[in-house]
Amino acid sequence: MLKEVSLGLVLALSIFLAFQGINVAPLFFFGILGYVLFQVLNKQGLGSKQKFNTYGGANGSKIPGITFDDIGGQDSAKNELLEALRFVRDKEMVKGLGIRPLKGIMLSGPPGTGKTLMAKATARYIDSVFISTSGSEFIEMYAGVGAKRVRELFKKAKDQAKKANKSNAVIFIDEIEILGGKRGQNSGHLEYDQTLNQLLVELDGMSIDDDINVLVIGATNRIDILDSAILRPGRFDRVVKVDLPDKEGRNKILNIHTRNKPLASDVDLEKIARETFRFSGAHLESLANEAAIMAMREDSDMIKGKHFKEAIDKVMMGEKLNRRPKEEELKRVAYHETGHALIAEKARPGSVSTITITSRGKALGYVRHNPEDDFYLQTLDYLKGQIAVCIAGAITEEIILGNRSTGAANDFEKATKLAKKIIYSGMSELGIVSKDDLPKSKVHKEIGKIIEEEEERVHDIILSNQNLMDEVVAELLAEESIEGEDFRKKLGIKVEDVA
Repeated sequence: MLKEVSLGLVLALSIFLAFQGINVAPLFFFGILGYVLFQVLNKQGLGSKQKFNTYGGANGSKIPGITFDDIGGQDSAKNELLEALRFVRDKEMVKGLGIRPLKGIMLSGPPGTGKTLMAKATARYIDSVFISTSGSEFIEMYAGVGAKRVRELFKKAKDQAKKANKSNAVIFIDEIEILGGKRGQNSGHLEYDQTLNQLLVELDGMSIDDDINVLVIGATNRIDILDSAILRPGRFDRVVKVDLPDKEGRNKILNIHTRNKPLASDVDLEKIARETFRFSGAHLESLANEAAIMAMREDSDMIKGKHFKEAIDKVMMGEKLNRRPKEEELKRVAYHETGHALIAEKARPGSVSTITITSRGKALGYVRHNPEDDFYLQTLDYLKGQIAVCIAGAITEEIILGNRSTGAANDFEKATKLAKKIIYSGMSELGIVSKDDLPKSKVHKEIGKIIEEEEERVHDIILSNQNLMDEVVAELLAEESIEGEDFRKKLGIKVEDVA
């Protein structure tokens, strides 16, 4: 309405001046120029206040309904966070013990592990206003815009808390590494540094005697690039590691995401948790959702074990592709994947979950492995076994089909990385080495030596199991996939021996 009135007044003034014999062309020119400039500045945040997502404030929106009970697989992170929040809830105890109040909590971990959920659960736990934003919201090409938005953010948090009659406010800044990256990296653009400086000033200005207690929660998966000033005590006092869940954690997350879904009796969530090594909480939520979608496609009123099995493959590799290789190419893929599976079972019995020649994503076929337990340290024997598994497909093609193909390119890349890990961990014949000082020629020579040793071992195993491989390939070409248990029976390995 104000815009229309202003335009009307300008038009009326122009007509009046024109009747008075005054040239109004310059007025129109500068008027249009001023309007364009105003619109540009307004878009950059200089002409109006920045909008942030606010919950539980005077606008009537509710605090996010997420509680800590809704977050599974992060017991250590939750316990550390709850301890920190106790200082916020019990202000009198904090004063009595002379404890300095927490100003900021940094949540660090891979994407999809629940950092945003934890921030929302925090707001409900301490009954506070919740304001969320992203680090990218503060950085613009005009100097001073980011600092202004930081001031607006803290002011809005306090104002909304007062209007809602709350004593606490939570500010959540996702991707805080954009806002809080190391200063001096952008030498030609000081806007980044000014914005970070303003955030540090706001954090330093907080006090336990403030009417409104503001808690800033940052989330990042690149804590290594944050400026050291932002992580020092007195600013972000706690760094909470939100890591990928272990097997027990994955089981809890699956129970949370399937509690509203009808599961058939053959669904074993503990087994699914074991098969989803290095899945994040977001992956597991997607897994449960995809399984339900697959049940719907079959008009099934229950989600069955086969739906979860298919969903795991989809989350890991992508949707099935319509393309189907020619028979000759499909036979090569079948031998390639059977070679991987054979050496995997020889290196670690019970590791193969499924062998398939169904095309998904960029893969024409694949072997899905099934880690029995999570482990984080790798021995020399384990690494050599993994190298053998990687190169087994290409060697199988060479022995049985007479030559190799480009399908092994990614396998060789993985094998090279594993060989480098052996060298840089001091487990090769070179002994303990300095990664930075070791000549590339020596590294290359040692990589070749490690891989060549495994090639000889794989070659012998495949030569002595050709009849078995022919049988497995025939079944793969007919059925497209073989379960790990059936494959082990063909090898003569009893299922109970590896359970």
